[in-house]
Amino acid sequence: MKAFTRSCLVIASAAWLSLGAADSTRVAKPPPSPTFKQPANALFADDFSDPRLTRWHADSLASAWQVRDGMLCGELPDVKQAHSFLFAGDPTWADYAVDFDVCGMRGVDKGIGVRVTGRHGVGVDLRGGEHQDALLYVNQFPVGSGRAENADGVWHHVRVAIRDHRCRVTVDGHVAVDKHLRFPPPSHGGIALAAYAGGVGRCTVYYDNVVVIPLEGEGDP
Repeated sequence: MKAFTRSCLVIASAAWLSLGAADSTRVAKPPPSPTFKQPANALFADDFSDPRLTRWHADSLASAWQVRDGMLCGELPDVKQAHSFLFAGDPTWADYAVDFDVCGMRGVDKGIGVRVTGRHGVGVDLRGGEHQDALLYVNQFPVGSGRAENADGVWHHVRVAIRDHRCRVTVDGHVAVDKHLRFPPPSHGGIALAAYAGGVGRCTVYYDNVVVIPLEGEGDP
């Protein structure tokens, strides 16, 4: 995601007062998330049944993240380009796949970073609205994109698999991006879920059922 290497945006508390009139989509709840199924070989798994987020840590805008009804919610003030990342995992992870369910309620952008080391990594921006696509970045550099239907208010299952310099993004079973990365990605690192207001200045996104598994053999990706 482009915001991956930007300096953390400092948002004054007054920004929360800029929300204006009540927005019904801000308080709308998503449908129940899919049933959680944890593979036996998982390196990491979280269905957010524990609201304390003890295995995660946020960047400068930690208040953007909370567990609601057993689902992780990332919500930002209505400020363009506002963003926050929630980090987890092991810095030694190299070739792995991360599966998660995501439901966007407000705004366009949602997504994940893999092989995250500091403020560097491979970012996946799943865009709704008029875009309906997935964008792939290595740090700030765009390296691929593809069509990916992802309506708001609906849960979508996303899988990001990375091996060496190749990354595959699958949305609801459809391969959106499958690229050999022309910019070398970090060789290892954890994951980061994204809340990103983007150019529309809105973001309420829910995540659930995050699972990381090691890639074995040559078939995936």
